[in-house]
Amino acid sequence: NDDQFSSQLAAFADVYINEAFGTAHRSHASTVGITKYVKVSAAGFLMKREVEALEGVVENPTRPFVAILGGAKVSGKIEVIKNLAGKVDKVIIGGGMAFTFIKALGFEIGKSLVEDDMLDLAKQILKQAMAQKIKFYLPVDCVVASSLEPDAETMIVTTQEIPPGWYGLDIGPASVRLFAEAVQNAKTILWNGPMGVFERDAFSRGTFALAHSVANAYAKTIVGGGDTALAVYKAGESESMTFISTGGGAALQLLEGKYMPGLAALPDRPY
Repeated sequence: NDDQFSSQLAAFADVYINEAFGTAHRSHASTVGITKYVKVSAAGFLMKREVEALEGVVENPTRPFVAILGGAKVSGKIEVIKNLAGKVDKVIIGGGMAFTFIKALGFEIGKSLVEDDMLDLAKQILKQAMAQKIKFYLPVDCVVASSLEPDAETMIVTTQEIPPGWYGLDIGPASVRLFAEAVQNAKTILWNGPMGVFERDAFSRGTFALAHSVANAYAKTIVGGGDTALAVYKAGESESMTFISTGGGAALQLLEGKYMPGLAALPDRPY
């Protein structure tokens, strides 16, 4: 965010409109510094839609409100979970991050992805959810593979019976049914993070099935950017969602309630 470069960029225009929501969580010359040197700066229509959708779902959701969180790591979503506490009615956990919670409950998870330094925190989150009467859903079965090779043997097992040395790479059919029931009566659904390694056909069914369930719900559906947006597109459900964010890290940071330099630099910061 160099001042000299910012002023050079500003020399090309009198008015600056920021439509780059995907970079709003970073402090760059082209998104932050430039606003000090142009006569007028403002948020564009896309930026306003992003902020209204994501902040709206956190601050004033129509209830019942269901949050679906997936992806690889608990550490990447922990602040979102904390920020949603007290505002959400149900939390659905899938993807690699689910195995940290499953291990925290005392079950063996084979070679599935786990953050051992997050186990105590996972236990705290589960206790807090129970205390706040938030329904907390974890996978009850999963698709496991004997290795990470493309031709590895796969099978479906309960999450309590993952064999030693095997990898959990997708949610199973019982989990798909459980999660589908959980979103059925929702009025607002926020989804950030896939349910498995959906880039590979063998482990895409859980994520795609959930995309269909979310699309079929009579609810306002907000999809976080990045992998989730791609998964929804691959499932053929992009047109069925209320809003799909263009931001990955930016969407996550806004959902966490954190400071956004690219938004703070705008005098008409959209709320």
